[in-house]
Amino acid sequence: MELQRWLGQAVGAFHAWAREYEEYAAHPAMAVDEDARASAFAELSVRLRGSYPFFHPCYAGQMLKPPHPVAVAGYLAAILVNSNNHALDGGPATSAMEEEVVEQLAAMFGLRTHMGHLTSGGTLANLEALFVARESHPGRGIAISAEAHYTHARMSHLLGMRVHTVPVDVHGRMDTGALGQLLSTGDIGTVVATTGTTALGAVDPLHLIVPLARRHGARVHVDAAYGGFFTLLADEEHGAALVTGDPWRAVTHCDSVVIDPHKHGLQPYGCGAVIFSDPAVARFYRHDSPYTYFTSQRPHLGEISLECSRSGASAAALWLTLKLLPLTRRGLGAVLAAGRRAALRWAELIDESPVLELYQRPELDIVTYHPRTTPAVLSRIGVASNDVMQRGMNAKEDPVFLSVARIGASDFTARHGEVTADRDHTHILRSVLMKPESELYLERLHSRVEHLARASIRHA
Repeated sequence: MELQRWLGQAVGAFHAWAREYEEYAAHPAMAVDEDARASAFAELSVRLRGSYPFFHPCYAGQMLKPPHPVAVAGYLAAILVNSNNHALDGGPATSAMEEEVVEQLAAMFGLRTHMGHLTSGGTLANLEALFVARESHPGRGIAISAEAHYTHARMSHLLGMRVHTVPVDVHGRMDTGALGQLLSTGDIGTVVATTGTTALGAVDPLHLIVPLARRHGARVHVDAAYGGFFTLLADEEHGAALVTGDPWRAVTHCDSVVIDPHKHGLQPYGCGAVIFSDPAVARFYRHDSPYTYFTSQRPHLGEISLECSRSGASAAALWLTLKLLPLTRRGLGAVLAAGRRAALRWAELIDESPVLELYQRPELDIVTYHPRTTPAVLSRIGVASNDVMQRGMNAKEDPVFLSVARIGASDFTARHGEVTADRDHTHILRSVLMKPESELYLERLHSRVEHLARASIRHA
């Protein structure tokens, strides 16, 4: 009911604004038949029901959840205007909102100076960061961890940059010893650290990576697309922090950072951000346009972006959300804290379970685990994990939606030496508890997964 009221308010505000201008006739080419509209919309509604229930805590699979109703209302209010934040010509109001939210994100990371903008997502945001990395250190490669998002290898190939993969430790974090050896070759211009890998939720030791990179004259880019907002939980409260603080505090000393508000920032898809600590990197974006950038002498967002057309609705939605859920521990941080507590609690329940076993301890809100098979061999673990996922999502009553992750044999046995590697990889179960409702639903979720695991072990 709240969402319906807010959406009505957004539509009403737009029409009130429109009435301030001279009335005009609607063109008949824009008209649609009412019966046809009703039929098409009914078909759309049916087809959308073929989606997984991302809104429900029984969905604990991929990094998906609905946007906050406030963000939906803000997005609708702005999409009716349909501004384009490429230039102030196309989005004077929403461009100002974008500048404000980027300033808030920069402040959250402790960046004293900054230049940045919103993007359509983390992929493009990382592309821009790597583009600036290439221009800053031409001819030198980048270093990424073996657990880094595949975006970096793809974007580096696109940019013609050499990629050097750094091994990870037993927790899935970048191995700083191996990184040091690689940096000593002089071939690395930029180190890409990940604060929240998408497979395991591992946080690279950024506080160790930064001084190491600086000793060798390398830049540091932080891919915080998934984990960036956990910065809000890094400070201690009542004697304990929910996440290890050192890596997050080190972001302030980095050259660039990427974050996705359409993940933990409660936004609709199509909202990422890239932020640079040195505003002078704007020189790499210089270009000219014969028909934009003329309505204002202020810098236009398109002059510091590789993208051209970008919806101003993303900026308005995030701006409105941060008005009501600010970037504080008690604001948006409370939403993330619920998922983090749920992950810690589920790890405890799995430790006590006779049929489930943790793959590794969660650092954020991603929990990785697998059925306890007898004998404990990779092939049986993989079969049982996939069976749990399939049985859960296809259950006619009380479905539960999980995901699996592919794990190499050496990575698995490094964590669980008692398991026999009878193949070169296996699958484990992976659950993302990014909805705060997961904390309230956890006992039910655990019970369902245990029930599924018992059945799957018998068939593995």
